[in-house]
Formats: sequence, structure tokens, C-alpha cells
Amino acid sequence: MADLSAPPDDRNASPIHVLVVDDCWVDRKIVDKLLKTSSFKVTTVESGKKAMEVLGLSEEKVDHSSPIVNGQNFNMVLTDYCMPEMNGHDLLVAIKKDSRIKSIPVVIMSSEYNASRISRCLTDGAQEFIQKPLKIKDVQRLRNYVNPASATTKTGTKRKVLVDQIPESNEAERRPPFAGVAVG
Repeated sequence: MADLSAPPDDRNASPIHVLVVDDCWVDRKIVDKLLKTSSFKVTTVESGKKAMEVLGLSEEKVDHSSPIVNGQNFNMVLTDYCMPEMNGHDLLVAIKKDSRIKSIPVVIMSSEYNASRISRCLTDGAQEFIQKPLKIKDVQRLRNYVNPASATTKTGTKRKVLVDQIPESNEAERRPPFAGVAVG
């Protein structure tokens, strides 16, 4: 039976392979299950340092010749921000510095809302900063970062302005459902 959760033109494509990085076992399991339910292939690791190894970025495992790291072809990295030893921002910077994998989209997750942290991650190359817990609507958006033809490309500075406009209360602005729509 065909997978109806994938967009129609992606049903026969290979699944999107996501490297999930989170020091919390429960959070890793939740994200793993949510992504797999949405037809993603998932590899999970418990730390930024372990992610560096899997991505071939650790000193002892560097292979500068191959864009496929350790036999894995990752389409995205989804990482928690707050982790011991190496946080999500440090992992993001390491990925974006490596010419073999800098094009892999990196999405940062955190249960903490911190506007300057969010802005810094987006400016340094993160595709998005998602507030935990991960929700199904977030998972649907992740697919667009791997298939940019179906998404609007955003630059870091444009996203920074948008982040600065997020209300301090962390609540979405409420608008009437038909605001801005002309009815004839």
C-alpha cells in the first residue's frame, strides 16, 4: 500500500534521512517515533560529540574526500540546543564549516525560548529554530528544508528580523480568520 503521508511526488523517492541529536533519551524516542511515522529514516545519537563522529567530523575519523559520511547520507540534522559538552549551536557551526556537509540543513530544537539564542542560530545557518516538544506540523515543515523547490528560500538576515518581531510573551499574534481578505 502506498504511503499517503508523503507528498504525492515524493512517494517513490527514498526517505529523508535525519540525524537526531538530543541528550534526553525520552525526547530522542519521541522525535524518532514522530519522524518514522511520517516516513523519515532516522538515526539518533545522544550528544553533539557523537554526532560529530557519525558525521565524520571528529579528529580521528576525518575523511575529507567523501560527501557521504560513515556510509550514511544524511538529508538533515535535527539537534537539541541545550546539551552537555557541545550544544546545538556548536554542532551547527562545525557542520557549516565543513565543505562536504555544509549544505545539509540543520534545524535546532529547544524547550527554552531565548530570542538572542534563536537569532544567533538562524544567523549562523540554521534552517529553523523549533520550540519543543516537536509537533506534527513541525515535521511537515521539515520536509520542505530537504526539498527546497517546494519551499521559499529564506536568508539569515530576513529570518533574524522575523525572530526579533516575535512577541516577548511567546504567544502567537491573534488575528481574525479573514483579516486582509477582500470580500466582493
